[in-house]
Amino acid sequence: MQYYKTSEVAKAAGVHPNTVRLYEALGLLQPVRRGNNNYRLYTLSHMEQMRLARIALKSACVEGNIRKLAISIIKTAAKGTLKLALEEAYDYLTHIKNEQIKAKEALAILQKWMNKKIEYVNTDIFLKRGDTAMLLGVSIDVLRNWERNGLLAVSRNSKNGYRMYGAKEIDRAKVIRTLRTANYSMVAILRMLKSVDTNNREAEILEIVSTPQPDEDMVYATDRWIFTLSETEKNVKELITQIKKMLNR
Repeated sequence: MQYYKTSEVAKAAGVHPNTVRLYEALGLLQPVRRGNNNYRLYTLSHMEQMRLARIALKSACVEGNIRKLAISIIKTAAKGTLKLALEEAYDYLTHIKNEQIKAKEALAILQKWMNKKIEYVNTDIFLKRGDTAMLLGVSIDVLRNWERNGLLAVSRNSKNGYRMYGAKEIDRAKVIRTLRTANYSMVAILRMLKSVDTNNREAEILEIVSTPQPDEDMVYATDRWIFTLSETEKNVKELITQIKKMLNR
């Protein structure tokens, strides 16, 4: 069996040798044998696993669930359970596509707001906070946090005191969810929503959300979240191809 040095694995992956050692320590590489001289003995399988890890982690997405899914796939493959890693990769792809749908839906809502092409009429159809959380895929505590920070104003049922979400509140929550997933701060989102509420022009709204203020802790995942998700989808497909290659060895 041919063995490789740490420096050779690092060069092939385009990283520093310390990165290879770190990946091993984090469980992103399968355990590495050591020779009589105590040097690490990497195999072709380690080479392929390192490529897999680099593909999975090169996405610009830093959203929690996306990152967790990517790391889980790497660790599953490192354990030698490649078929399970492939299943996880397909689930990962589905997650990215679902995020794309939600992001595009939020964008459509924003465009309607800015073009004043949406009117909300009074209706008897309302969702409770728990049902709304389930619809959005967030926790009830997340909704409470948005309400406490002024992002959402939700009326209560006069009989039982429950928060009741109508179409207007749900649309607003969908936009907030997408922007939070893209790592906009709640301060930035509040400023954007206030601009929408006061009927400012689209250009002004985009300038506000893309320009950080000195007193804000703005964390950007990307300039354009939908574009990032599209690039991530390409990465996931490349990841699936790499796992299949490893399975066929």
